[in-house]
Amino acid sequence: MQPLVKPSDSTGPAHERVYRGLRTRIMHGQIPPGQPLTLRGIGREFEVSMTPAREAVNRLVAEGALQMSTSGRVSTPELSHDRIEELAALRALLEVELASRALPRAHMALIERLQTINASIADVVSNRDAVGYIRTNLEFHRTLYLRAQAPAMLAMAETVWLQLGPTMRALYGRLRRTEAPQYHRLIIAALKAGDEPGLRLAVRSDVTQGLRMIAG
Repeated sequence: MQPLVKPSDSTGPAHERVYRGLRTRIMHGQIPPGQPLTLRGIGREFEVSMTPAREAVNRLVAEGALQMSTSGRVSTPELSHDRIEELAALRALLEVELASRALPRAHMALIERLQTINASIADVVSNRDAVGYIRTNLEFHRTLYLRAQAPAMLAMAETVWLQLGPTMRALYGRLRRTEAPQYHRLIIAALKAGDEPGLRLAVRSDVTQGLRMIAG
């Protein structure tokens, strides 16, 4: 397996590179639920020593992206139905508020960008690309929420996405999507119309419907 991050094209402390690389993989569903990880394997993959690998893993455990057993075994979490319900509720609370705050700043350039991203989502869905779907879906939401100018709230939302990444990969296989999420079109329409109640409803539906299905 080729290393995800090559020393020649990377900058910053080794532990930061490993942290960001693993964080991205987990958030985008590249690592399935319950997948065991070893410090030696992480170090080999990122071409670093055990110390930065351990520091990166500890940060991700603190964020809930990885779990560590009492024996020191590290893995991606397998979420219970109650935990999925809780995280779905958090997404609804945080992302509806972010979207509402973004609405007054939703200029046409933003709307056009969201339409472009949504078109790319349709492409990855047609190619049955689960990781590509999760990545572009999160890009759609992040692009909108950046307009809220609420960095602390967005950081909380990203922590929820991080905890849900492996589960979202499992969910994608269950849903067997054949087209982009319908609620994205409703989000874009509400932004165009300046319809805050419609926007809040579309975002809430979009971020909870699939998770409710897998938790049910």
